[in-house]
Amino acid sequence: MDIVFIEGLEVDTVIGAYDWERDIRQCLSLDLRFAWGNRAPAAQDDLDKALDYAQVSQRIQAFAGASRFHLVETFAERLASTLMDDYGITWLWLKVTKPGAVPAARGVGVEIERGCR
Repeated sequence: MDIVFIEGLEVDTVIGAYDWERDIRQCLSLDLRFAWGNRAPAAQDDLDKALDYAQVSQRIQAFAGASRFHLVETFAERLASTLMDDYGITWLWLKVTKPGAVPAARGVGVEIERGCR
């Protein structure tokens, strides 16, 4: 199995359980890994057969821009489902980091893995 990845994608979204967080946009940092067969796209040097990470990144940005969740966990679950449905991805790993949520930590968040590897 081949892996396509996106690391350190920053998105702005409404995220958080506190009242003050519901009125601002905050940055999340995302790391993603997708199962994707790369032999066919590589053999023909064909972007149409590849998982277009620029397009996937734009879809993630649009998702984040329209989202308003209390929990990072909900953001991760809904994003994973959206990407799997939109692109026919059979397995993904997603790490969502919320920087600055805990003053003594660089970031907090969740990692999830969905689908069959």
